[in-house]
Amino acid sequence: MVEDQDKLAAEWAAALEQQNEAEADGGGGQDLADAWSAALEEQDKGGSDQALADEWAKALADEEETKIQHEKKQKQLAAQSKDFEYKDLTPEAKAPKPEGLRKDLDFILDIPLEVSAQLGSTKLLINELLQLGQGSVIELNKLAGEPLEILVNGKLVARGEAVVINEKFGVRLTDIISPIERVKQLG
Repeated sequence: MVEDQDKLAAEWAAALEQQNEAEADGGGGQDLADAWSAALEEQDKGGSDQALADEWAKALADEEETKIQHEKKQKQLAAQSKDFEYKDLTPEAKAPKPEGLRKDLDFILDIPLEVSAQLGSTKLLINELLQLGQGSVIELNKLAGEPLEILVNGKLVARGEAVVINEKFGVRLTDIISPIERVKQLG
């Protein structure tokens, strides 16, 4: 009886080894069925029912544990991997979309900017500044008839001429600075 159990255990170990090799090669289901058939034949020859049941229970538990370990490893690898989003480089994607552009700009439309019109400027010494009084005249670096400069947050964006509207001064724009000129001003 002990010899039968040893023989059955050896056959079972060989069947498991074949199954593991087959699973590594991509198969495995048929080998398990063959091992089951061999074990049943051995049982019919007079093997112990309890020993056989214990061995099968152990083998099935080991197989289940192997599957669980494999699933855990796959989940861990999946968690470590990162989805990469590729940028759409087609001409349609590169084309500006007026609706999307409007939505993108909506959040900056309420930012306040300081707009000023500059008639001209000059440099004074502190002594000259202290001597100024009511009725003094300061000579500016602009000639009569030259356009005013319109500055937004200190950057030149346009030129224009002074006008009076409802007893208030205003500026009529005559020239908008091109983006290239604006970039040159930054440097």
